[in-house]
Amino acid sequence: MVRLVLWDIDHTLISTRGVGRELSAAAFAEALGQPMREQARIDGITEPVIFRETAKLHGLETDRVDFERFAEALVEQHWKRAAELRERGHALPGAASALDAFDSAGWVQTVVSGNVRAVAELKLQVFGLDRHIRWELGAYGEEDDVRANLVRLALERSAVPASDAVLIGDTPADVGGAHANGVRAIGVATGRSDEAALRKTGADVVLPDLRDTRQLVALARSTDR
Repeated sequence: MVRLVLWDIDHTLISTRGVGRELSAAAFAEALGQPMREQARIDGITEPVIFRETAKLHGLETDRVDFERFAEALVEQHWKRAAELRERGHALPGAASALDAFDSAGWVQTVVSGNVRAVAELKLQVFGLDRHIRWELGAYGEEDDVRANLVRLALERSAVPASDAVLIGDTPADVGGAHANGVRAIGVATGRSDEAALRKTGADVVLPDLRDTRQLVALARSTDR
């Protein structure tokens, strides 16, 4: 049996500690020609939606061409400031060990991320968390606005039944996207949503973090809903 882990990235595996917002602001200014004074809510939201809603906060209407220009600038900013991202951000506790543990247990691992793919790849590469990720099986922000659709896309690419997959993330949107496709959801309270909030959204399992890798893998194996 092939088992599949769908990882969220931001606040699940890594924290950029504010660098991500700075890079988004630089890309926004480059793409639209004006400073980003504020940013739309980002937790669990895909990059195209964040960009579109942030532009609206500035009185701007954008289209796909604008987003593509922003995405290109965002990738460039991440490459230019990768060293700063590494210095100021960090892998979250237990992240590297969790990835290793799932690999040792024979799980296939990929990501379902609101980030555009090139940014997702760079973020995990910077913190040495990319070695077990099957990028070609994942789904990324530029591919769909809706997280549930990204989960479906990753399942299709992986050819793994939903019953043999688990999604690990830190937001109610992660839980909702998993359950919309019949996938178990493990919520980790390493972002802005605490354990109570993740339980309220119906996460199958809620953990404080990724530190207890033995428990994490055992819970991922469980099929009890």
